[in-house]
Amino acid sequence: MDYFVEAPQELTTEYIGFLRYCVPVLTALLLLRCALPLLTFRREPEIWAWLNMPDGNQIPITHWETVIGRSKGSDVTIELSTVSRNHAVLTRYDDGSWTITDAGSKGGTFVNGKNVQICALEPGDRISIGGVEMRLQPITERQEERQAQLRTKAASGWDGVINLMLLTILQCLMLLGFMLKCQREDFISVLQGFGGIILSQWTLFIFYAIIRRKSFELETMAFFLCTMGMAAIATVRPDETVKQMMALILGVVVFLVIGWFLRDLERAKRFRYLAVAAGVGFLLITLVFGTEYYGAKNWLIINGMSLQPSELSKVCFVFAGTSTMDRIVNKRNLFLFIAYSIVICALLAVMNDFGTALIFFCAFLVIAYLRSGSVGTIALAITALGFAGVLALQIAPHALQRFTTWRHVWEDPLSGGYQQTRALMCIAAGGLLGLGPEGGLLQYVFAADSDIVFATISEEWGLLTAVMTVVCILVFSLFTIRTVRVARSSFYSIGACTAASVLLIQTILNCLGTVDILPFTGVTFPFVSNGGTSMIGAWGLLAFVKAADTRQNASFAVRLAKKGGSKD
Repeated sequence: MDYFVEAPQELTTEYIGFLRYCVPVLTALLLLRCALPLLTFRREPEIWAWLNMPDGNQIPITHWETVIGRSKGSDVTIELSTVSRNHAVLTRYDDGSWTITDAGSKGGTFVNGKNVQICALEPGDRISIGGVEMRLQPITERQEERQAQLRTKAASGWDGVINLMLLTILQCLMLLGFMLKCQREDFISVLQGFGGIILSQWTLFIFYAIIRRKSFELETMAFFLCTMGMAAIATVRPDETVKQMMALILGVVVFLVIGWFLRDLERAKRFRYLAVAAGVGFLLITLVFGTEYYGAKNWLIINGMSLQPSELSKVCFVFAGTSTMDRIVNKRNLFLFIAYSIVICALLAVMNDFGTALIFFCAFLVIAYLRSGSVGTIALAITALGFAGVLALQIAPHALQRFTTWRHVWEDPLSGGYQQTRALMCIAAGGLLGLGPEGGLLQYVFAADSDIVFATISEEWGLLTAVMTVVCILVFSLFTIRTVRVARSSFYSIGACTAASVLLIQTILNCLGTVDILPFTGVTFPFVSNGGTSMIGAWGLLAFVKAADTRQNASFAVRLAKKGGSKD
């Protein structure tokens, strides 16, 4: 039976006019409801132990990895010349046990009078650092249970229901607009694409309710971004909506799997070498068997399906960089990670994928700085990037052409500046409210659903809505900055900061490249651009941001206390 009925033109016109105003209003309301809890929650540090000092003072230990040293950047500062800048590291494990590790200090670290490199600690053990004696006093189980009860609570489950209802209404209104405008042969594909998103978001929300997790703001915004991406695909390539929907489902599965791994830091670290191998392996396979498009050999074609493995390598890179350097002042680990980063960027340079190489390099800078705290190391790396960039422009003609076109797109509107000039004109044509679904002309320009998808959303749904998609990514980053200050471990802090940085840098390069403020790199807009591997990679990165959320009953990566009071 054919359920497709063509609506009268007058009704279609009136509904599209209504939709142009309704979409930005619902989007703004949804974004406001999701962003406020993430940006205004009370940040109180968790205390896991006390250091009892000789003068009777008690210093709270608020992280699972605590640096003791003379440096002002240390978590516990002892201003004595006998104490090294980074002298020792206190580490707490998932089972509540503690160790102390000497960080290559000159005077050594002593436990009960014995010089140690790494040593398990028991309550009452005498720790001597630079001649200063102290004792570690872990909190009791009762104190830990009470602390869990006092943590900031996540938004209530009903808040999540209201947010999802708003998003579902928005999705249904957009879907109806496409049904009124799309061709008969595209009707089922578009319906399946939007329907798949709606089913996925409610399924994940119900799963959260079953495992007693109440925070769904990050996921709601991610599903909103996926919805806007689906709208662009429904206009440009409606036959690929189902493929993108399947990629979204797989991305949510990856999101949950990574979150499960991050529940146990020791378990996560056991898989670090697999992440290292996978990150390089994806690129090597692409280099050997990949297909070159527009000067970059970064695509794999398997049974007619195109894959971009470098998107998956980003997740592996964050995982490996966060977990491999598990001792936060170990220079050997830093040098090994530098070597790993050089290999990754070199492979991307050989593939002529300089946009992705830039993203990896920025991720390296975030990890290296957070681990080492060395501004000199970062300055040296940036200088090396400058020389490498000049060399790359000399040996990669297509990259040089993009730089020569940058800020001069109107001088060559039919060749090098074709996409950007059309994008700028269509953004202007769309105005603040847009032209409605399938109402624009950018759909006929190459990569309208990927490289210049920001312009497609601006033309059809308005500049207001397009800017709010960027604000969603910005909220992810601001939330990460707020939450990592009270994160339990540097593993979570660095993983979240790096993942959020990758998402933000991709968005900046995609959007500002589209409007010719930055060079056009062709990188994807996370969650929005058409591409299965890009979608999976974005959800994988979001898992690191989610894992750093220590609000009560917020993240599935944080274990809960049982209702009876004992630990899970």
